[in-house]
Amino acid sequence: MAPLVGGIHPATGMEDKNMKNETRNDEAVSPVIATILMVAITVVLAGVLYVWAANLAESNTDGSLELYTFSGADAPGNDGGVIMTMDSGSDLGWASITIKASVNGEASTTVPECGTDDGNGGTHSVNCWSTTETDQSWNVGEAVTVDTDCTNTCTVTINVLNSREGTTLDTTIVDVE
Repeated sequence: MAPLVGGIHPATGMEDKNMKNETRNDEAVSPVIATILMVAITVVLAGVLYVWAANLAESNTDGSLELYTFSGADAPGNDGGVIMTMDSGSDLGWASITIKASVNGEASTTVPECGTDDGNGGTHSVNCWSTTETDQSWNVGEAVTVDTDCTNTCTVTINVLNSREGTTLDTTIVDVE
């Protein structure tokens, strides 16, 4: 028999030969795994909340709450035309707006205002935008007709940009027939 050290027998592995040792803790792995899982879940949750908060903060960096929405529809009787209506947002001055159009996923091009100088001694009459409004800004409820080079059924993507601030206000996709 092993000598006593401080009243405790040393573990030799032979003491439990004939009876079950009720003091052995075979479940010691479970608390370790549980702790690791709780830390992992906490880290993942913190990461998800960080990404969500970062996206929320980036969506409006200028401090204003001006959100613009536009709707588009196929212009009746105008082959390749799209009617864009401002649904919400504050007034936009015509001088600060740039409209870009893409037909069937091709590269988008800037669409000039109809009647402006086309650089060839004439004025734009196709692939341009026009409005019946006479004031100096695009207001909620007002519509703009964008004429594109779509000749058959196609998908037209229109981006309305604030050219002064360099931001995209809205992107609208319209199926033109």
